[in-house]
Amino acid sequence: MLNRTDLRGRVPSPVELRATLPRAETDVDAVLHQVRPVVEDVRDRGVEAVLEYTERFDRVRPGAVRVPAAVLDRALGELDTAVREALEESIARARRVHADQRRTDVTTQVVPGGTVTERWVPVSRVGLYAPGGLAVYPSSVVMNVVPAQAAGVGSLVVCSPPQAEFGGLPHPTILAAAALLEVDEVWAAGGAQAVALLAYGGTDTDGSPLEPVDMVTGPGNVYLTAAKRMLRGLIGIDSEAGPTEIAVLADDTADPAHVAADLVSQAEHDPLAASVLVTTSEALADAVDAELARRVAATKHTERIEQALRGKQSGTVLVSTVEDGLTVVDAYAAEHLEIQTADARAVAARVRNAGAVFVGPYAPVSLGDYCAGSNHVLPTGGYARHSSGLSVQSFLRGIHVVDYSAEALRDVAGKVVALADAEDLPAHGEAVTARFPGER
Repeated sequence: MLNRTDLRGRVPSPVELRATLPRAETDVDAVLHQVRPVVEDVRDRGVEAVLEYTERFDRVRPGAVRVPAAVLDRALGELDTAVREALEESIARARRVHADQRRTDVTTQVVPGGTVTERWVPVSRVGLYAPGGLAVYPSSVVMNVVPAQAAGVGSLVVCSPPQAEFGGLPHPTILAAAALLEVDEVWAAGGAQAVALLAYGGTDTDGSPLEPVDMVTGPGNVYLTAAKRMLRGLIGIDSEAGPTEIAVLADDTADPAHVAADLVSQAEHDPLAASVLVTTSEALADAVDAELARRVAATKHTERIEQALRGKQSGTVLVSTVEDGLTVVDAYAAEHLEIQTADARAVAARVRNAGAVFVGPYAPVSLGDYCAGSNHVLPTGGYARHSSGLSVQSFLRGIHVVDYSAEALRDVAGKVVALADAEDLPAHGEAVTARFPGER
């Protein structure tokens, strides 16, 4: 079922690998011309524009953007008990992991009388996006809200597309997840128009203010990503997320049923989702293909999954050794990377490029999606070569506080002047010497 690339006996250069390996193609630039007028219209006309685009794209027109508190409470009260318990466990585990990520302020004494303190200050207000589309993602609410709360963000708004099926409100499970997390501000808005409203703010239909945010996080479709790109600078963003992806590095010790199940689990997200197997074993590749054929036919979203698995973004890469496989997966830099090899923990310790690494046969990606405690908002499209997933650090800013006495400044004044003169910026030096008139 999966297309094959045979790299046995050779390992291409990183440049060749990037060109050779399966990868989903999402051209954000290609939709910017469609998104720009939407963003500009929301900037100029606010909520009225948002509601018009919502009616056009989501086929429903909410009475207001902000979801009433009573609706959030009702959604939580009506939530299925098993789902509530699962969300509570997910939240508890995520809070446990993210609590350990909080940085502390550090003061360095550079010289007597001269210190630099690095203060970690949370972003003031953040918009957290939970996508709609082909699935419902209360887990994305958890993964965005928990690190923001752990960072100390004072004001949070969850934004999610309204659903015609639910009278112009976001999906009730999204609302219930927000209520469980004690987020009392939820907006019924989706796509590019939601990002624009978060960036510019506006006035709701009842005259109440919708305050703009300083940062927007959370995944979405290519149109939402284009809006994030356009508005970056006015707002901070976490990343430009593309289609989800899994890579599995496996040898002949791997169970083909496990590997196939995990590849299918990611293909279930979207027809553009990428499922990649990198293996030293042709026999395993054959067995995985056989398992895929059986599983895809029997699962719920057969058409979507088959389209993803047969797409050019998915495939099997055959390599000679696990060492070569590590080279391949580092070049690929998967959002999710599973290691299903002998001595998997040692192999995983050598991975340099991945959004998250899942070690051994009992750490499937779906565990990380929900209940591992890790965050599932991760870099896609090879961005894991240089970027991290969402964490407490995403919502913190480091501010250097410089505190020097007169004597400490006097001691270094000559060096400041020398460097200022070397850069032909004499006024920089004069800003120091002006504090010591009559001294040279």
